[in-house]
Amino acid sequence: MLVNGKRRKTKRPIDNHKIALRKAYDGKAQERELTDPAPWKAALRQSFLDRLQQTGAKTLLELGAGSGKDSKFFQDQGLDVTCVDLSPELVKLCQQKGLNAQVCDFTELDYAPNSFDAVYALNSLLHISKAELPAILENIRTILSPSGLFYVGVWGGPSSEKIWAQDSYDPPRFFSFYPDDKIQALLSSYFKIHTFERLENLQPDDRIHMQSIVMGQR
Repeated sequence: MLVNGKRRKTKRPIDNHKIALRKAYDGKAQERELTDPAPWKAALRQSFLDRLQQTGAKTLLELGAGSGKDSKFFQDQGLDVTCVDLSPELVKLCQQKGLNAQVCDFTELDYAPNSFDAVYALNSLLHISKAELPAILENIRTILSPSGLFYVGVWGGPSSEKIWAQDSYDPPRFFSFYPDDKIQALLSSYFKIHTFERLENLQPDDRIHMQSIVMGQR
């Protein structure tokens, strides 16, 4: 059923690891607000903006918006931005910046088909379990316009799916990592990969690197 242009779904009980994730990010909201994006992150979003401007994109959905700095950047460049995050405290910070922000579990995105010319997800889909990610990708494919672009940036390396026990967040966060070939194989089942870039030397653990991927509809 459509309500105000959105597909309304029955809310499911939130999983335990997501409850912990929400608590972890709520507790770090103010700290994240006071931290500027790393230069490499700013370069990635500028590169994606350049692509969007070339295609004439007008609407963008950010998944895992944090305190809203990237969404505000895109909005300041003329895009009509919607942003979602699991953390209510981070969503409040987004709203304080004048952003259209909502608390949302990515498994329950309820936007109508072809709602967005772009979807942007930097360091957010890595908190999704490997069992849940395919359905989320299918839904993103549905809400992305036929000529739309989808950006994903995630940490990758040896395959794993677990709570990071050494995490500085309390409680420690859940992460899913994929090797380069596995993440590309999964994403290419739903989208056409335009570019795949591997960014090295960003983490103390040299087995971990950033996987930066731009995609479009197949």
